[in-house]
Amino acid sequence: MSESPAVPPGPPVPLSALLNREDLALRQIAGPAGAGVVIHGAHTSEMSDPYPYLLGGELLLTAGVHIPEAAGSGTYFEDYVSRIVQAGGAALGFGVAPVHDRVPRALVAACDAYDLPLLEVPPQTTFSGVARAVWQLIAQARLAELRRVTEAQQSLAAAAARPDPVPSVLRQLAQRVGCRAVLFGPDGAEIAAAGRAPVSEVAAPLAELAAVVRPYGAPAGPGDPAGAPPPPARPSPASATDTVAGTHLAAYALGTGQGFVLGVAAPHRDPGDHAIASVAAVLLSLLTGEHLIGTGAARSRALVRLLLGAAPHEVAPLLGAERWLVVHARPDDAAAEQPAGSGRGDRRVPVAASALGAALGSPLVDPGEDVVRVLVPADREPAPQPGWTLGVSAAVEPHDWPAADTQAARALARARATRAPLLRHGAHTGLTDLVPPDEARDHARALLAPVAAVPALAETLRTWLSLHGSWDRTAVALSVHRNTVRQRIARCAALLEADLDDPDVRMELWFALRQPWTG
Repeated sequence: MSESPAVPPGPPVPLSALLNREDLALRQIAGPAGAGVVIHGAHTSEMSDPYPYLLGGELLLTAGVHIPEAAGSGTYFEDYVSRIVQAGGAALGFGVAPVHDRVPRALVAACDAYDLPLLEVPPQTTFSGVARAVWQLIAQARLAELRRVTEAQQSLAAAAARPDPVPSVLRQLAQRVGCRAVLFGPDGAEIAAAGRAPVSEVAAPLAELAAVVRPYGAPAGPGDPAGAPPPPARPSPASATDTVAGTHLAAYALGTGQGFVLGVAAPHRDPGDHAIASVAAVLLSLLTGEHLIGTGAARSRALVRLLLGAAPHEVAPLLGAERWLVVHARPDDAAAEQPAGSGRGDRRVPVAASALGAALGSPLVDPGEDVVRVLVPADREPAPQPGWTLGVSAAVEPHDWPAADTQAARALARARATRAPLLRHGAHTGLTDLVPPDEARDHARALLAPVAAVPALAETLRTWLSLHGSWDRTAVALSVHRNTVRQRIARCAALLEADLDDPDVRMELWFALRQPWTG
């Protein structure tokens, strides 16, 4: 059995709509009738074998110029109609003028035999008029489909803002597409569903289709041992389709990358259904992303508890992770670095900061005037982001968030000075391991006491030493003029009564500056 030919994309129009056009006066004289017959275009050909020139779904128009005189006594019409059907032609329109004064009976019989609708085109109706009417009907159908998709998008967006967003989005999708909509979890289990359940033969194939697009492979089957680890991550398509028991199936991988999948089972498939389902998949990606990092309600609870005096480690479980990274980021675009009130820059940064948080996998974003800070679960390793310079702290527990914030700030300063897209705080402590913490802190406080009263001096000295005494890089890291750096370093040398060109002095000062000597 040969495969059915593909038809052009876009909304088809019922053949009955063309027959209802009184100005055309078309009459169907053979083949099946009814709303199920649709056309995707019109094409005129006088070739005896139009197969190579058809895309599928067309109304083929002919005046019968190609018909030989002895066609009625052989298999000409049967061969002709069979080739049209093989090419996917939707219907045949036969003009009774100027070549023929009536439609050949053998052609009528062949169309009935092959279930090809046959239309009689009267002498006063031109083929160009029929084609124009077809394209007008297609344009109207396309406009109606666009309106349907737009209304569906609006209803889906409104559903996503409801208190129960996931079930609401699924209900709207099921209503707008006339389908069964299912949200599958990373383990393949059905988390939520809406719409009329399809025939029983469809449930298992839909779950199997969801496994095709799930990055972590199919869920464990009955023969797999209990507690078996999930299959390793593998490349997978973003969507997949199938047809089972007359039901159209589709699966969409959600953008969180955690294995959530949207499954759709519909008795029919209209051109706009894919666009509507894709919008639902995007919304569900955002909603499942919220689920993975803590819902908005959970974040609100955490904020309220912090404001009422709770410690960070007490509210951190509401956010869904035990260890965290602090990321400091500055945009590379000079326009985005303009200070607040300068115009375009202060409007762009919050939007860009939100996008940065999404790219890093966290909605916990603080879009400050100069630096964007993001709190990221430690299991999501930050990667360089185009247009940003990043400094990343070590992975810490919530009670160490303030220290991690300082680490990220210093890593960002060094990244900007060295023009690196991303730098991480080094975990290696060096000589610190050889000296008891209390003694190291007391030594640092005594050594750095002369500059303790001016924090800018200590920070400039620390940055200058970390950048191997480079005036220009230190100026970039601190966002000051290089002459300011020179003046501060000279002031430090005077207050400390130390020769900063001596490598032993530099080493001792660097050791001291790495200790928690203030406070």
